[in-house]
Amino acid sequence: MTELSFIHRFEPGARAGARPLLVLHGTGGDESDLLPLGKLVAPGAPLLSPRGRVLEHGMPRFFRRLAEGMFDEEDVRARAHELAEFVRSACKAYGIAAPVALGYSNGANIAAAVMLLCADVLAGGILLRAMVPLAKAEAAPAASLAGKSVLIVTGARDPIAPAANAARLKAMLEQRGALVDHRTLPAGHELSEADVDLARQWLLAQERLLSLPS
Repeated sequence: MTELSFIHRFEPGARAGARPLLVLHGTGGDESDLLPLGKLVAPGAPLLSPRGRVLEHGMPRFFRRLAEGMFDEEDVRARAHELAEFVRSACKAYGIAAPVALGYSNGANIAAAVMLLCADVLAGGILLRAMVPLAKAEAAPAASLAGKSVLIVTGARDPIAPAANAARLKAMLEQRGALVDHRTLPAGHELSEADVDLARQWLLAQERLLSLPS
């Protein structure tokens, strides 16, 4: 493991030209939690998976929250910049291109915050059960996301990340130029095989847009 600012795992992958994935776990996960998901969504792709540095009752997260669905936005901003710097350093250390974020729940939310605040770091995003991470307009300056594609997947029965909130996130990303596909599945907050299939198909469809320079 390379000495970088986050505890993490890196798997180099085995498919030439595959776009790397930045795999971001939900509350209580760790750097190993979603690696199997990453391998299903992007077989053979390099995987970079950090562990969140905030603890909530002993459970790792990527930023603090004040209550369910109520985020500490000052901490969100600080942690998003912290994660962005880690990704920049890791890309150099491992010799990989800017990754596509694959985030679930808290991991999807910090991925959205990184896209809003540090637009250069990620090539795109697959945001599973995501919410608006920065409700205050002044918290997210209008960095350009032109040319970047994002998939947001919501659960129709999700009591934590409702579809209306995800629709607001879609609008926020689109205002900055991103191409956003928002899908709703007949599910709750938990992930399903349908999420895996949808994410894999979306990523395959993006291969031309997200392809590495020749």
